[in-house]
Amino acid sequence: MNLDKVKGYLAGVGFSSIFGFSFMFTKNALERVDPFRFIGFRFALAAFTIGLLAATGVIKFSLRGKSLAPLLAVAFLQPVCYFTFETMGVNLTSSSQAGMMMALIPIFVAILSALVLKERPSLAQAFFIILSVTGVIIIAAFQGVNGGGANLHGLLFLTGAVLSAAFYNIASRRFSTKYTPFEVTFVMMWVGALFFNTVAFILHLKSGNPGTFLAPLTDGRVLVSLFYLGIGSSVIAFFLVNYSLSRLSASQSAVFSNLTTVISILAGVAFRGEPFFWYHAAGALMILAGVWGTNYFSRSPEQTKKSPGFGESSSIE
Repeated sequence: MNLDKVKGYLAGVGFSSIFGFSFMFTKNALERVDPFRFIGFRFALAAFTIGLLAATGVIKFSLRGKSLAPLLAVAFLQPVCYFTFETMGVNLTSSSQAGMMMALIPIFVAILSALVLKERPSLAQAFFIILSVTGVIIIAAFQGVNGGGANLHGLLFLTGAVLSAAFYNIASRRFSTKYTPFEVTFVMMWVGALFFNTVAFILHLKSGNPGTFLAPLTDGRVLVSLFYLGIGSSVIAFFLVNYSLSRLSASQSAVFSNLTTVISILAGVAFRGEPFFWYHAAGALMILAGVWGTNYFSRSPEQTKKSPGFGESSSIE
């Protein structure tokens, strides 16, 4: 098996596992601090950490002489647009509705990768991508959508988050030949830190107590969550995402994001005593089968040229 692909698969499992546990830490933190302030703290720690690693020579890269415009475009999509839309969307909808919307990301990535990158998934891959997405939707549907009306504005914000994530996957994949995963991650973390702390501070000024902006940092539970999310879910996980996108096709890498649902369920059961129902098992099996199938039926460049893929004509001219 191609060693680069093996590394890409391991990176996919790695970032989905880290993101899976992040829900638990996020939930703990948001009981004590507002979302935008916490996101700002998270990316500030992430930016400081990756800056320290670069300054001490632990990671080596240089942006000197390289255009920053493509990297800023990636950072604008993720984390700026994605986290903004997701935060506002989740506040206006249920977590189940948000989960179902986020499950659509691999489908949008597959469509965009075919249109923009000319990386057309095979028919088998398309089937397994849809299977994985269906698994997430089944879990989300049984967990909380019981005929309640959806908030239109919330769904529009979540649609913005889905599109931001999909275009981020495409952009990061496209620029992976010009920039290293560390360079992409470095710019993402610093742009996120500057943007979200600026927004959070402006919002906090309206409370009339600007001096209490950093007050949540004295809370132990907030700090524990901050270190996990700031270093683990931001620096390490986003590096693994960018690394995966440099080794796998965009649709192959994106489908790993649905593994996050499986990991988050297992984390909730193991560490928070949350219940585990039949639909969790059924959905998890569909997700795992979908991730396996999408990558098992990946095609070599030679195969891609010879056989029709999703959205291609099978006619021979």
